[in-house]
Amino acid sequence: MPFTLPSEIVVEDVLPTLRVELAAELQRYGLTQQEIADELGVTQAAVSTYVSEDTATDPRIAKHPRTRAAVERVAEGLATDELDGYEALADILDLVRALEDRGPICEIHETRMPEIAGLGCDLCVRGVDPSVRAERAALADVRSAARTLSTTPGMAAFVPNVGSNIGAAPPDAETPTDVAAIPGRIYAVDGRVEVPANPEFGASRHVATVLLAAAAVDPDLRGAVNLATESAFLAAARERGIETMEFDADYEDRERRLRERFADRESAPRVLYHEGAFGIEPITYVLGANAEEAAQYAAELVEEITDA
Repeated sequence: MPFTLPSEIVVEDVLPTLRVELAAELQRYGLTQQEIADELGVTQAAVSTYVSEDTATDPRIAKHPRTRAAVERVAEGLATDELDGYEALADILDLVRALEDRGPICEIHETRMPEIAGLGCDLCVRGVDPSVRAERAALADVRSAARTLSTTPGMAAFVPNVGSNIGAAPPDAETPTDVAAIPGRIYAVDGRVEVPANPEFGASRHVATVLLAAAAVDPDLRGAVNLATESAFLAAARERGIETMEFDADYEDRERRLRERFADRESAPRVLYHEGAFGIEPITYVLGANAEEAAQYAAELVEEITDA
């Protein structure tokens, strides 16, 4: 992983660009190259390079409206002695902070470190956020569970026609949009389990509904996998001492109905299923402390059936 700090981008990309832009602006005010060098704290030779128009700058920095406004303000202040060095530096620091927060510095940082894409400013500007950590953990959990399903021999036979999915709920999840899952579902193709995309939040309402209902009664249940309802799978679960529960296949108000069932039992089973209805394929849900644990339960049961 290319480990890059935002401060490196400021030094390597922002400051050189700002020096070039300030030198050009100060030259318009009639300052000599030596006077510009004194203001910027560089050599006269460096200023000569800056104003030659051959110096490469980053257009994301140079053309940003905040940059243009700051450069014009600082150059005018320095040229007219309305700003001293302290005040000019304060203006530049304000600019750098603005460019870091969802600005071009963040854009450059995420380009160099794809791992922080979409989260760079949350980490660098706002500091470590527990909720962001939890979301990243949920996404990683779904990816791990997807690998388990896709590498389990015989698993493709248990993927329903409508596809399977995997859900992981962070501790503060309240709605289906708070639950991570695989967009477009997981399908069986030529005897293989195909995972079409990386996980996203809000990608599976059906899995999320079951998972949220279970978590409402048992907060330790944070992961779920759905497969086709197969009698051999349910029998294997029961032989292992895993309790199963049948529920109504109807989608309408499912989360409320499941919450009530689980509340009456004072727990949620690790395996629950329905036998389908008109236009609804029979589906079984396997629950776990996280998505990987749910996938592992499902994989072990499938392997037992396959090996039998």
